[in-house]
This record gives sequence, C-alpha cells and structure tokens, in this order.
Amino acid sequence: MRRLRNSYWPLDLFAPMLSSPVSRPFTARNFMAKIIAMTNQKGGVGKTTSAVNLGASFAAMKRRILLVDLDPQGNATMGCGVDKRGVSHSAYDLLMNEAKLDEVVIHVEHSHFDLVPSNADLTGAEVALLDELGRELRLKNALDPVRDNYDYIIIDCPPALSMLTVNALTAADSVLIPMQCEYYALEGLSALLETVDKIRKILNPKLEVEGLLRTMFDARNNLSNQVSQQLTRHFGAKVYSTVVPRNVRLAEAPSHGLPALLYDKNSSGALAYLALAGEVLRRDRARPEILQ
Repeated sequence: MRRLRNSYWPLDLFAPMLSSPVSRPFTARNFMAKIIAMTNQKGGVGKTTSAVNLGASFAAMKRRILLVDLDPQGNATMGCGVDKRGVSHSAYDLLMNEAKLDEVVIHVEHSHFDLVPSNADLTGAEVALLDELGRELRLKNALDPVRDNYDYIIIDCPPALSMLTVNALTAADSVLIPMQCEYYALEGLSALLETVDKIRKILNPKLEVEGLLRTMFDARNNLSNQVSQQLTRHFGAKVYSTVVPRNVRLAEAPSHGLPALLYDKNSSGALAYLALAGEVLRRDRARPEILQ
C-alpha cells in the first residue's frame, strides 16, 4: 500500500423496486465491510462529493474506510488530494487483473482512509472487458479478500449505467442514491431503480437500496420542497432525514484536495455529511442481521 406540488411524477412505480430480500449491515459483532455503491446516472447531483465526504466523516468516527473511485473522470481521486495523472496503478489495473489491490491502494493521510484511485485509463477497461468471461465480477473478486480489513467500502460510480456501474452493483451490498429535488432527477431515479432490480435478479440477489440522499437542497425553492415531500411520502424511511444543502464551502473543498470536514469543519456541508454518517451508522446498528 502506498501512503499519501400535486405530483405528476409516477412515483408509485418506483416503490416495488425498493424492496430487498435481506439486509446486510455492519455490526459490532462483525468485521466484514459493508460495500455501498454511490450511484446515479445523472451527473451533477453530488455523487462524488457525497462519496468523499461520507468516507471522511466515517473515518472521523474511527471507522476503517476504503473509497473506490470507479469514475474515469477521477474526481474523487483529485478531491482527496491525489494527482490522478501521477498514480502508478489505478482502478483500471485492478479490473484488468494487472495489479493486486494492495498495489493500487493509496492511504490518504489527512483524511485517514484508503483510496483506489482512478483516471482516464479506466475508460479503456469497458472496451477491454467486453469479451471477457465474468467481466461483471472483476470488482467483486478484487474487494472480497479485503472485506475483513474495513468497516465500509464506498464505491464512487460513473454517471452512466455502464459496465463499470454493473461491476459496482455486483460487488455492493447496497446502493446509496444522491439526488437533487427536481423533475429530471426523478426521471433518472426510475431508470436507476430498474437497473438495481435487474442486477438483483441476475447477478447480486442481496443488493438493496441503502437510501436516498437529497443533495444541493434549497429550502427557499418551492419545487425542491414539493419533490422532497413526494420522495418522503412514497419512499418513507428509505429517504435519509439528513439533507445536504447548497453550500459554497462544500463546492470549494475539492479544489483544495480536501473533504469539507477538513476544509471547513463548521460549514453546513461538512456538518450535513457528519449527520449522514451518524444516520447510516444508527440504521445499521438497529438491524439484527449480520454479514455472512
């Protein structure tokens, strides 16, 4: 390891897709990591921001965290202060079986978590994997041996329903969906939940929806409030109580290579992700099941 209003949205169609067979949380009696895929095929919803900041908040709570950047844009990598152009190994090498996980992982000292970095090379993995047997299992096979080493593994997925996203969903225990409270976000949610349902039936029967996270929320916006109310009405407890507001400091932090918690710990964005981490932990402790 290297160190460094009446709604006209068809929300009733979504609810059946949120059912899941078995919850698989991390508990104090079990040391296998819970793998969470942070995904939404719509870009600009705060997916990478949520992955980095939730990971940093978990780490601040003394949890052992691995953040996997599975987006060829490498934004999560840069947001952690790691130059994506300077890494010797990346998620590409991991998926192509050209490097082992311990050769790829970088320890992010200031945030106290581990990172699998990414860069533009990862774009080639999708093409290269097309003719490979078991291509959907590459990430799962790489992560399974190290699940005992972490409490949570967070996968930052690309904003597309691609082979990379399929790999993430096949490896994950659950899906955390960041979304803005707007019409187009709901349109994308429908497609995403359909994909989760297909993955559950074909590749990963244990996959569940971890929760829906409202991001970039502006309480002064009537549409945001209407959509938020609709989400809560139809999805109930699957919608996190925590709401991430629009916040300048949260937007500035990645340019400094830091999570918001280290850039400005008193900012509303940093406090929101700390609250989210606490909410995820409380939900997991409230469940009786143990990862097998």
